[in-house]
Parts: sequence; C-alpha cells; structure tokens
Amino acid sequence: MLQINHEFLKPLAKKYIWWKTPDEALAFPERVIAQVMNLGVFEDVQALASQVGDDVLREVVQNAEAGWFNGRSWAYWHYRLGLAEVDRVPPLPVRRFG
Repeated sequence: MLQINHEFLKPLAKKYIWWKTPDEALAFPERVIAQVMNLGVFEDVQALASQVGDDVLREVVQNAEAGWFNGRSWAYWHYRLGLAEVDRVPPLPVRRFG
C-alpha cells in the first residue's frame, strides 16, 4: 500500500478520475497516480513526480493493471524510471479471463 499525501492527490483525482468523486478515487491512489502519469499535463506530472518520488512511480508502473497506460506513456515511463533499456520495454499489461 502506497503512503501518499491524499490532500495533494485530491485535486488530481478530481481532474483525472472525473467519473468518480475524489474520495472514491483516492481509495486507489495508485490508479490516480497512473492516470496522471498517462494523461497528465506537464505541470501536473512534474508536481506529482516531485511530491511522490521515483520509487512510488516505479511501483505504480510495475504493478499497473491493463488499461492504465497507453503504449506511448508505458514506454516513456519505463525509460524515464530506468525500468527498461532502449527497445526492451515490456509489453503492456493485458486482462486475462478465466
């Protein structure tokens, strides 16, 4: 379980998880963080990275569920966080049924 400042994440939850209330979204802070990493504007991404640090961002990427990242963001964060070498990004997570 991530130890994250919910007050910091609340406005981001409202902006990037618009289909839930901020309090509902904050029940899963890693999802809020992933959504900002995937869709966030530069300023929000920079503020998030500064606030939570690379270790938390790595944890979110390494435990991401299917649909949390698009291909471009997935590759960017793997490179940015030192999780992959050039042309060696792992495949996106996929849903498995059964």
